[in-house]
Amino acid sequence: MTRRQAMLVVTACCLPAIGIGPALAQDPRGTIAQKEARNWLALTDRGDGPASWRAAGKQFQSAITADKWADSLRMVRPPLGALIERSVLSTQFMKNIPGAPDGDYAVLEFRASFANKTDSRETISLEHEADGAWRVIGYFIH
Repeated sequence: MTRRQAMLVVTACCLPAIGIGPALAQDPRGTIAQKEARNWLALTDRGDGPASWRAAGKQFQSAITADKWADSLRMVRPPLGALIERSVLSTQFMKNIPGAPDGDYAVLEFRASFANKTDSRETISLEHEADGAWRVIGYFIH
C-alpha cells in the first residue's frame, strides 16, 4: 500500500467518526423541515386524517377540506400496510413551486417501505409560514 492509499483509508475511516463529512454540508433548516415532515407523516401512518389536516399548512387546508383529506387518506394508506422503514433521500429549498405564490419552501423526498409495498417514494412539500413554523402543504406517494 502506498502512502497515498494509506492516507485515503485513514481519512475514509476517521472522518465520519469525528463528525466531518456530509453532515456539515446540510442546511440547518433541513433538520427542522425533516423533523416537521416526519411528525406529520407519523399522523398519516396512524391514519389520523383529521389530525394531519389540522397540522398541515394553510395552503393545504385551503386546497382540501378535512373530510375529503381523511377520505383520501383512508383510500390510499391502508392498502400499503404498516410502515416498515422511511429514510430521507433529498431535501431541497426553493423560493417558488408550481401552483403556489413565491415563498420559502422545502421539498423532501423519502424512500419508504411498507408491509405491502416495499419500495415507495413520498414527496412532501412544506412552507415556512409567517409564524416561523414549517408546515406540510403537499403530499404525494408513488
